[in-house]
Parts: sequence; C-alpha cells; structure tokens
Amino acid sequence: MKNFGLFILGVVLGALVVYFYCCNDFGVTDPPEVLEPKGLITPKEAMVLDEAYNLRYNIINDSLFKNSETGDNISSWWSIENIKNYIDYAENQAGELGYTLDGLRLYLGAHPDVEGETGLTTLFFIPTGTKNTSQGSLLPMPQGGSGDIPGGNGLNFGQSGVPPDANYPQ
Repeated sequence: MKNFGLFILGVVLGALVVYFYCCNDFGVTDPPEVLEPKGLITPKEAMVLDEAYNLRYNIINDSLFKNSETGDNISSWWSIENIKNYIDYAENQAGELGYTLDGLRLYLGAHPDVEGETGLTTLFFIPTGTKNTSQGSLLPMPQGGSGDIPGGNGLNFGQSGVPPDANYPQ
C-alpha cells in the first residue's frame, strides 16, 4: 500500500509538472522588438527623390538610347530571401578575409555594350567593414571608417523594372 501511495503521488506531481510546462509558456520568448531603421523616408519623399532624378535620367537616356523602344534601367529589385542570403554570405566571407561586416554600399554601374546594344544601368551591393586587428584589448576597436572590403564579392543582377524605365511607384 505504501508503494502504491508513492506511485500515485509521483503521477500527480508528474502531471502537475507537465501541465505547468506545457500550459504556462515556459521557454516561449516574446518576439524581438522591431526597431525603426535610421533614414526611413515616406512615399511622398520617395516621389520627390524620383522626380529630382528624372532630369539626370532623361539626359543620360536621350544621349544613349535614342533608337531604343524602352529606355535605360531606372530601378532594380531583389527578393528579401536573396538579400538575406547575401548578407549571411558577405558576413562569412568578411570573416574569412579578416574583416567585420558592418554594412553594404550600393553602387550604380552599367553592363558592358554587347553586339551593338547599349548596356543597361545596374545597381550592385558591395560589403563594407573594418579590418580585424589586435590591440591588446578585450574590446574590438574600429580602425578608421568603414570601407569596401577588398576581395569581398558583390551582389548584382537584380530584376529591372517593368518596363525598365518605369518610375516610382511601380
């Protein structure tokens, strides 16, 4: 009878532990706080930037694409998944090259002319960071500013707008 009483007590205690563990969100963390990034602009501000760029675009487009049905690229698009994968890749490559990735720089470029066709404008990302150096301190100290990481692979070949010369918003 004594063993049976201990068995029942064990079952009850076990049931209470399972109940409190499963039903009281132990181990469940709140979602991380979403911080507003610096440099956000409103759609209205984006429209002002787009319109201000149009004068430059028209000068370039009129001089290079006189006989083209569509003009030069005015935008590029990448999927969120591709950008996240690139950031992971760039962070890993930066470490292998002795740098700490701290950002991405976006450059304007142009594809080379091929078979008489003028190459379209493109945008590409280049990883930036600081060189990892030891100064006899437990805290890493940035050396100078954040520059392009020498030897770091960039990300290009985003999709053009439809059509390529479509303005904001598409």
